[in-house]
Amino acid sequence: MMKAVILERTALIEEKPLRIADVPIPEPERGQVLLKIEACRVCRSNLHVIEGDWLKFGVPHTYPLVPGHEIVGKIERINDGAILETLRVGERVGVQPLFSTCGMCDFCVTGREELCARKESTGESVDGGYAKYMVADAALVYPVPANLKSEEAAPLFCPGVTAYSALKKAGVNPSDKVAIVGVGGVGQMVIQFAKLYGVDVIAIDNVQKHLEAAEELGADSSINSAKNEDFSKELLHNGGVDKSLIFAPNSKAASQMVKGTKLGGTVIMGVFAGIDEFPFADEKTVIGSVIGSREPMKEVLQIASKGRIKMPVEVCNLETANETLKNLKDGNVRTRAVLVP
Repeated sequence: MMKAVILERTALIEEKPLRIADVPIPEPERGQVLLKIEACRVCRSNLHVIEGDWLKFGVPHTYPLVPGHEIVGKIERINDGAILETLRVGERVGVQPLFSTCGMCDFCVTGREELCARKESTGESVDGGYAKYMVADAALVYPVPANLKSEEAAPLFCPGVTAYSALKKAGVNPSDKVAIVGVGGVGQMVIQFAKLYGVDVIAIDNVQKHLEAAEELGADSSINSAKNEDFSKELLHNGGVDKSLIFAPNSKAASQMVKGTKLGGTVIMGVFAGIDEFPFADEKTVIGSVIGSREPMKEVLQIASKGRIKMPVEVCNLETANETLKNLKDGNVRTRAVLVP
C-alpha cells in the first residue's frame, strides 16, 4: 500500500475535496514502468481539474483520481514489455502531462503527439503524481540530468516544455519585443527562454509579487494589469510588440494583448480565453499552443542542465495539497509549489 492524494468529486478547493488515502501501489502493465515519486509540481491546471472547470471537456475522466502531471521519480520496476535498452531500474526520470499516445496516427508519426486523439493525460484520465508511486509509459519518460534536483526539475515537465514550445511556434527573433500576460509558472519560464533569444521582454500580470519575480528572472519591464486594465495603450505607445504570449485565462487581457501586438505580429494562446474583436485587416496571426512533444522536452532538459534557466520552487508536503492549491488560487505562490512525498 502507499499514501496518495485522491479526488473523489469535483468541488471548490475551499471545501478541501482532496484527501490522503492508503491505496494499492499500482502495477506496471506491458510497456510501463513503476516510479517512486520524489517531486510533483502543483499546477493551476490541477486546480481546474479539481474544481470541475473542465467537466465540459470530460475531465476528470474517472474517479477516484490522483491529480498531478509534472513528476520526477526513480524507476522501481520495468515491465518486460518496456524499452529495456534505454531505461534501467534506479534511473531518475520525469513525466509530463502527455501520459501516452497511440503512436500510429498522423500526429504521432510527425512529432506532434500532443494532438493525438487517443492520448491519455497524466492526472486527468489516468492517475498522476500526488502520491508515493505511479506507473508511466516507458516511451514517454525522460531521464533527468544528474545536476538537477528533483524538486527543481519537476516544473520543467509542464511549464518548461509549454513555454519553450510556445516560443518556438511564435518564431521569436533576437530583434523582437515580446510581451507575456500571466507570469505564473509558465510565464516565468517563457521569460527565461525568451531572454536566451536576446529579446526585450515585457511581463504583464495582476499580482505584484509575480511581476517582481518576473523582473528577477530577466523581464526588462512589467505592467500591473490590476492598475492598468487598458495596457494595450501602453504597449502601443512604445511601438507595440512583435510577439504576444497569453498564459492568463482572461478574455479581457487576451483582447488587450491582441490590440497591443504590431501589425503582422503573432499572438500565442496557451490558455482558454476569448478575443472580443479580431482586427483581420492587421494580418495578425493567432496560434494555439499546448504542452509540447518529445523533442522539445529533451531540449528543455538539456538547456536546464547547462544552468541557463532557473527553477525557484517552494517545497510542500504531500499532505498539504488542499492548502497549497488554495494558496495557488489566491496568488500566494510566488514561484512554483512542489509537493514532496
